[in-house]
Amino acid sequence: MPTAALCALAWLLLPPPQAGNEPASRPAEVHAQRGRAPSDDPRSRFLTSRKSPVELVLPLQDDAFLFAIFGDRTGGPAEGVQVLAQAVEDVKLFGPDLVMTVGDLVQGYNDTPEWLAQMVEYKTIMARLERPWFPVVGNHDLYWRGEGRAPEREHEQNYELHFGPLWYAFEHKGCWFVCLHSDEDDPERGDKTFDEPRGQRMSPEQFAWLDRTLLQARDARHVFVFLHHPRWIGGNYGDDWQRVHQRLVEAGNVHAVFAGHIHRMRYDGSRDGIEYFALATVGGVQDGHAAAAGYLHEYHLVMVRDAGIDIAAVPVGEVLDPRAISGAISDEVRALSQALPQRVESRLVVTGLRADSSFAVALNNPTQRPVEALLAPRSADSRWVFAPDHAHVALAPGERRMIELAARHRLDAPDEDFRRPELALSVEYLGAGLRVPLPERVLSIPIDARGLPAARAASEQAPRVLALGGAGACARVADDALVLPDGPFTVETWIRARRFGERTGLVCKTESSEFGLFASGGRAEFVVHLGGKYVRAKSDGAVLASERWQHVAGVFDGSQLRVYVDGKLVGKGTGAGTRRTNDLPLYVGADVTRSGAPDALFDGDVDGVRIASVARYSGDAFTPQRIPSIDEHTVLALDMEERMGLWALDGSGRGAHAEMVGAARVE
Repeated sequence: MPTAALCALAWLLLPPPQAGNEPASRPAEVHAQRGRAPSDDPRSRFLTSRKSPVELVLPLQDDAFLFAIFGDRTGGPAEGVQVLAQAVEDVKLFGPDLVMTVGDLVQGYNDTPEWLAQMVEYKTIMARLERPWFPVVGNHDLYWRGEGRAPEREHEQNYELHFGPLWYAFEHKGCWFVCLHSDEDDPERGDKTFDEPRGQRMSPEQFAWLDRTLLQARDARHVFVFLHHPRWIGGNYGDDWQRVHQRLVEAGNVHAVFAGHIHRMRYDGSRDGIEYFALATVGGVQDGHAAAAGYLHEYHLVMVRDAGIDIAAVPVGEVLDPRAISGAISDEVRALSQALPQRVESRLVVTGLRADSSFAVALNNPTQRPVEALLAPRSADSRWVFAPDHAHVALAPGERRMIELAARHRLDAPDEDFRRPELALSVEYLGAGLRVPLPERVLSIPIDARGLPAARAASEQAPRVLALGGAGACARVADDALVLPDGPFTVETWIRARRFGERTGLVCKTESSEFGLFASGGRAEFVVHLGGKYVRAKSDGAVLASERWQHVAGVFDGSQLRVYVDGKLVGKGTGAGTRRTNDLPLYVGADVTRSGAPDALFDGDVDGVRIASVARYSGDAFTPQRIPSIDEHTVLALDMEERMGLWALDGSGRGAHAEMVGAARVE
């Protein structure tokens, strides 16, 4: 659930604050004094059969209640009414005492028949609240447009006949709710306009009523004021609100004013003890500049206590009904998530990219309900063309389908700007009256790079290296590109470390199987999974240094493992048996996880990576070569001298090219 909805729910579930809505600067003793009502006897309200020195402070037993506020609905039935209906369903879950609005209930700006239809639509939806709700009048509710002359006072008569008075007040649990009309006629011209100050002056009649109302509410715990236009912000609203504000201040118990109209949230702070809030929308036209800055469909929840009010804004549609999530739904959604594909089944061939090629993904619905999926291939490289560019798939309960899509690239071979494609997979579980969207899953579309040419012989004159460090930097060799038979073998590389992490992989394919060359904490270690367990050759301490080139080699000769640094033996171990294999990639500059992702990243430069199907070195010492030779036993030779697209080319002639990952680069 998004953060805003979680915060609102948590706020409702927490006990009331011990000091109400007091500023943080109030002395601690004041908070302590107000933590318990004078008549509270904690001994009668707290029971346990255990002993504990902790005193749990009980919540206040004041007359607290919750109400909600809806912003503007206007924006057209096709969109706005649906958002309003969702807001109604959301708010019902909180069970407020009542719901307020801040105007613009109907689209309006029309003739009477259309206005009446929109009125019925709005009231029908609001009736689903099963709680009292109270309208506030806005310009869309009053302004008439149509053939001929406008009726006197436009839609005012319709509004009062079907929604309620233009201004009114009511009392609830010792609090008063005052609803004002902020769009009266210009007293001189008799027209309506909210774009000019002349149309934003409250009539003497409404002022007189407000004075009487505030006098009657003088003993209320709180007085809340609601109107459509946030006239306190000035500008084209003029300065008439100052006359209203002064009356609210003199009343002494008006604590908050709420408005709408501007279709975005805005808090203008506390003025003379009165807080001013503008709401966004519940279906109104929404440009959505930034939801986190209040440009969104939302409603306010207000918790009222003697000491003050607490307010939260909740995005529409972000509240869950816990009664709707049965055990069966919970179990089925989990099963569906676990059944989603982890990878694309087939691979694109990197050579001949302009020829039509295809890839496939297997979708499985293990649940008893229908499932809908959206597959959308994409790439940061705009030269990819996909057919279709997206696919909607409906899976019946228990159905499994293989979905195939075509892809081609505008170039025959990858260049420096080449980027691999990926597949975005969105899935929804269709429960009974409940749609459950699963988090989007992005699958990398594999590419078979074995057809790329072999790297040419490296030169010692101007060597290039694989630079690693940060942002998941490493290089990956596909499992089927690395053909290493069981038996003796050698793994070696040159490294220049910036630092060594607690766990650092150099050339690894380990996951309860295979082998890995490590430099964890500056220690050299070679591990091979033989005969059902790992056999290790490891230096006694840190033998690797930072900021200088060093050669690290691991050798298995059939009965013994040895690890060398700069040609000197630093560790050995005894073991034999069949090497357990896996289908995970080999990483240069990292280890591999069970899912095939890189882990234990190396920070530094790598060069001269070699894997050979023989034990290259024996004894206690040898002289390492900066550019190791390549022969018929070499199954991987990465000298980082040549790059094509995303790949550092392999010089062994076996096509074991290394794809650069994250921030990895050849330089």
